[in-house]
Amino acid sequence: MTGSLLPLLVVVPLVGAALSALAPSAVARALLVLSPLVTTAGGVALLIEHRDTPVLAHNVGAFVPGIAIPLVSDTLTAVMITVTGLTTAACIAFALMTGEARLRFFPALVLMLSAGVNGAFLTGDMFNLFVFIEVMLLPSYALIAMTGSWRRLGVGRLFVVVNLVTSTILLVGVGLVYGVAGSVNLAVLTGTDPDDPRFQLAVGVVLLALVIKAGVVPMHGWLPRAYPATSATVMALFSALHTKVAIYAIFRIHQTVLDGATEWVTPLLVLFALTMLVGAYGSLGERMIRRNLSWQMIAGVGYILVGVGIGTQLGLAAGLFYMVHHILVMGSLLLASGAIEQAYRTHQFVGLSGLMRREPVLAVVMALGMMSLIGLPPSSGFFAKVGIARAAAGLDGFDLWWVLGVLLVASVGSLLAMSRLWSDVFWGPPLEEMPSRGAATSDLAVVAADTRLRLRTLAPAAALLAVSLAIFVVPGPLWDLCLRAADGLLDVSAYVEAVLAT
Repeated sequence: MTGSLLPLLVVVPLVGAALSALAPSAVARALLVLSPLVTTAGGVALLIEHRDTPVLAHNVGAFVPGIAIPLVSDTLTAVMITVTGLTTAACIAFALMTGEARLRFFPALVLMLSAGVNGAFLTGDMFNLFVFIEVMLLPSYALIAMTGSWRRLGVGRLFVVVNLVTSTILLVGVGLVYGVAGSVNLAVLTGTDPDDPRFQLAVGVVLLALVIKAGVVPMHGWLPRAYPATSATVMALFSALHTKVAIYAIFRIHQTVLDGATEWVTPLLVLFALTMLVGAYGSLGERMIRRNLSWQMIAGVGYILVGVGIGTQLGLAAGLFYMVHHILVMGSLLLASGAIEQAYRTHQFVGLSGLMRREPVLAVVMALGMMSLIGLPPSSGFFAKVGIARAAAGLDGFDLWWVLGVLLVASVGSLLAMSRLWSDVFWGPPLEEMPSRGAATSDLAVVAADTRLRLRTLAPAAALLAVSLAIFVVPGPLWDLCLRAADGLLDVSAYVEAVLAT
């Protein structure tokens, strides 16, 4: 694969979005299925190419290097494109099974969202990062409005306001960076003095916008309110794409532009540790499956970004490994919860009970997924948390002990939250024997004794879980990729050379 093919990862879903908006519904659904498969295949091709070529770059329009719009791919980019493409394909498969993909313009909106995500992973300058994030957000506003609960319009306002404000902050930060450094090209910015306080302030404004979009504590409150009010399909897409684009950009900018900013280690570790703790224990106050999982999304953000705080090769690699695990497992759990909603018309704890005996296949998928969030074997979460602990062992003095302590305490919080979910939803009497609990909430449908979910609706969740289990069985290839990606973040010489020499 050559650098000149990189724009296709943006162009193909954009063209697909335009065609699906005009084409008959059957053609639109075919385009919806094809696009993430092309993205995943492109990501795999990039992974193969990067075994010999560390960085591929292409200046759109062949303008002068450093001024042109650069699209750049390295191992980190390829991993993110592959795993997000795979998860998007699973979400689309679920939408097709539940009929959600039949909604007018749903295929066009999802394809436009995918184009924005791919562009954000590939772009090599801050302004176009802002542009592609906006391309990603615009269809998201419409997806919230057309899917989810009756509260979607109110929640949609919250989502729109938060993202408009953070996008404004991001644009202001990009402007400040240009004012200080005279460029927003990441390769060019590597030559700027990272100790210049004006430059640190400008880049800090950019990172502030990204941590809000990622849901880092204390800027996290909007996420568990907004995401669960959408449908399970859209929430799984947002979990795999929205927060991960912001996290990817934090990794890229912090390491490439600020050269790791080692003087920020302790404040960053404290911030990300709080994110782990708040997310892990926030689930304990929830009584709906997807709201419970939304807090675990926040905890996952903390686990991923603690690798940035540690800043070593092991730390960055462990954070990236955890991100891949979290995308797959959270997608699996959210799609499985969507299968429950499809069959039982609720995801409230009070309306569900005894599903372990009633739905044994569902129980296995959910149990393995929850074990992975906690970090228990056999799951990718086990090696993800072991990797974080190994990286933390390289910290000095008191930082070593309190970070390991927070990892343990946060894992206990996730254990308690998942145990409560399991106890309320999967243990207990069969649904037809609990009329008093069902009667307490007037909007819950009466569940017939023969109600069962369709096993095929569990297939997308099971597929993502199977990839997670495969990572547990054979973690070496993914770990090697994460180490190579971490090396590329620590030594950006190949990145700079590829961009400026194109």
